[in-house]
Amino acid sequence: MQKTIRRLVCASLIAVLAACGTGPVAPGFYRVERGDTLSKIARENRTTVASLKRWNGLTNPDAIEVGQVLRIAPPAGSATAADSSSAGAAGSAKSDASAQVPSQKAGPAVTLVWPAQGSVIRSFDGKNSKGIDIANAAGTPVVAAATGNVVYAGNGLRGYGNMLIVKHDDDYLTAYAHNRVLLVKEGQTVQQGQQIAEMGDTDSNRTMLHFEVRYMGRSTDPARYLPPR
Repeated sequence: MQKTIRRLVCASLIAVLAACGTGPVAPGFYRVERGDTLSKIARENRTTVASLKRWNGLTNPDAIEVGQVLRIAPPAGSATAADSSSAGAAGSAKSDASAQVPSQKAGPAVTLVWPAQGSVIRSFDGKNSKGIDIANAAGTPVVAAATGNVVYAGNGLRGYGNMLIVKHDDDYLTAYAHNRVLLVKEGQTVQQGQQIAEMGDTDSNRTMLHFEVRYMGRSTDPARYLPPR
């Protein structure tokens, strides 16, 4: 069972928490290193900036993160002729702009509820904070922010303590870290608002919930998806 959990951590967290990883990536993917730019990655992999943006759902080519895993080859079954004919032409992004529009979401595709009651003691900045931290008393209910499937439940990732990862669709996942108790298991379907854990301080210096939203493997500000309160 422990080996199964380790394999799941390695496989699913490449996309979910890519910034924390340093291991090898699958063929057709590339892990961003310090000093990389999207233009440099495109040039070294004989493709275009426009293609990388389209394959990875990027709206801002300057916002890639060290440790982020990017797709550098077209997804299976996709049309590649146009990309191949313009390989190396990073400046052709404008000519491909109209083709990119259908593959990019204009706004949030999921509506979330707050995963826990409490005070937000740390906000998302995309660099040092990949999510938000919500502080409250130990045992405070932690609920699923949206309906989905539990793809990870354990404590195999250093610095996150007892953590759950819920997959909502092909694009969106949410992560819930530092829990005292996990109340659901891998493979279980959970409903929005269902209690899935109890707030705790595992791998943390205080009691809190660290909550992340990942869109296509990249961290995004949870405030975009949560209702005001």
